Amino acid sequence: MGHMPMTTERPSPRAWAAVATLTLGIFTIVTTEILPVGLLTPIGASFTVSDGAAGLMMTMPGLLAAVAAPTISAATARLDRRRLLASFTALLLLANVLAAAAPGYPVMLLSRVLLGIVVGGFWSVGAGLAARLVPPRSVPRATAVIFSAVPLGSVLGVPAGTFVGDVAGWRTAFAVLAALAAVTLAALWALLPPLPPEETTRPAALRVLLGRTGIRSALLVTFLIVLAHFGTYTYLTPFLADVTRLDPSLTPTFLLVYGVAGIAGNFAGGSAVARFPRASFATATGGIAAATLLLPLLGHRPAAVIALLVLWGFAYGAVPVCSQTWFANAAPDAPGAASVLFTASFQATLSAGALTGGVLVDRTSPATVMALGGATALLATLAIAVRPSDLRRIRPRRTATRRIRPCEDHRPRSTLSAHQAPIAQPDRASDF
Repeated sequence: MGHMPMTTERPSPRAWAAVATLTLGIFTIVTTEILPVGLLTPIGASFTVSDGAAGLMMTMPGLLAAVAAPTISAATARLDRRRLLASFTALLLLANVLAAAAPGYPVMLLSRVLLGIVVGGFWSVGAGLAARLVPPRSVPRATAVIFSAVPLGSVLGVPAGTFVGDVAGWRTAFAVLAALAAVTLAALWALLPPLPPEETTRPAALRVLLGRTGIRSALLVTFLIVLAHFGTYTYLTPFLADVTRLDPSLTPTFLLVYGVAGIAGNFAGGSAVARFPRASFATATGGIAAATLLLPLLGHRPAAVIALLVLWGFAYGAVPVCSQTWFANAAPDAPGAASVLFTASFQATLSAGALTGGVLVDRTSPATVMALGGATALLATLAIAVRPSDLRRIRPRRTATRRIRPCEDHRPRSTLSAHQAPIAQPDRASDF
């Protein structure tokens, strides 16, 4: 009942419209989340706070999203998915209105707290809905369309928002995002069918996954590279101002160059990771390390900065798909739980990176932050290299897996035997 009506193997135009609406929602969320990267200095100046303190605008959403993803997944087990997505989009609208009208920095941070709940909730609910909207043959394509919103937020959303902020003020940029959230809310309600819950991820499922070597390796590498990236990227604007001496009017152009490279890296990484998962991830982390280590040395040359931003953007564009693939390959029998862990770990580390970078940028300099981020990215590359089996593609043997009732089993807990776990338990020999 919760699927789009389908009489053929070709998805209907309405089904693709629903996919596009989810994409628009994620695009708006991603743009709202990382827009402060382009407007960090003017927002900080408006509230008379330092660049490091302004970086809390990036820290708060990531921290709340990391908590919200598993919590909301369990707490909303029996609620209709369309209603949930609409509720989160309404909360996104409120968060952007608060940001646009914030009389002081505490209210701005409150808006970012609300955004964190939206990020964790919308992602945990909406990221896996492609299979319920289109026929099986179209699911990979629909999933790629939905996740393309992440790099599009960088390539279109942030540069456009930064441009609007430079021309009309940063408050106007958040007001535009509030309007976009309102459009998304109307489209979600009109185009998505009722989507009763089919799957939930219980906390016990996450605890089981955390015992697997492959999941722990995925967490380690994701932690290192996301920490390196957001610890530096969050403070790219101060770096361009202090080291490159870039005219503020050119900042959106430099961010656009980075974003375009990120789009290319996203598609290149998505194509390569299926065949060469470990090499693809190592190449991406190595590219980020090279760019951030060279920026302090060559950052006074605008042409060199452009070239390094292309490298950085292309490399980071492949990181989310590589990381998500690692999590999925480490738990092929529990994709929902793996997705929740990916979202929670990614957002938590995003928050930690922005916070760490903020502390360092206030006590040292943007150039020092870049160098330290590069060293962390090198550690991520090393972590991939020393575990040659971690990213191999899993083909679990039938005899190696004891199938147990799936996560979405909603029988009363009293009917479950004490030894039952919510996901399958692969044999250790086949574990990552």
